[in-house]
Amino acid sequence: MLAAEYILLEGNAQVILCERGIRTFETATRNTLDLNAIPVLKSMTHLPVVVDPSHGTGLREAVIPMARAAVAAGADGIVVEVHPDPSRAKSDGDQSLHLPEFRRLVEELRPVAAAMGRRLDLPDALPFGSPQIPLIRRAMGWGGSR
Repeated sequence: MLAAEYILLEGNAQVILCERGIRTFETATRNTLDLNAIPVLKSMTHLPVVVDPSHGTGLREAVIPMARAAVAAGADGIVVEVHPDPSRAKSDGDQSLHLPEFRRLVEELRPVAAAMGRRLDLPDALPFGSPQIPLIRRAMGWGGSR
């Protein structure tokens, strides 16, 4: 938080906070995704809080459930890794979603965001199935109240 405030004080207003997991004694996942940090940070700062469940768990099968949980906890956005063929990814293939899984993620996040009084800010027609999905390079965010 202090580093973010320093950046803001120097004139850069484009600052977000990103929860990417913490090191614990747990060995089932690479990191422990610290979702309780979301409401704590949101009570302490005006900055948006996004969550990276790909890095935070290191496991493809945990990305979608943890993304849903992050939205329910109040995250302002989600960052996920997606690859058309994760087995051939140069890095982090084990935590990268396949394109159909990414579609499922988007479909599953919509009702969670709606239940939280928010909406998923995405175009209605994403080029799923195309290896060049513009959304991959930016976070998914939610509109509506904070």
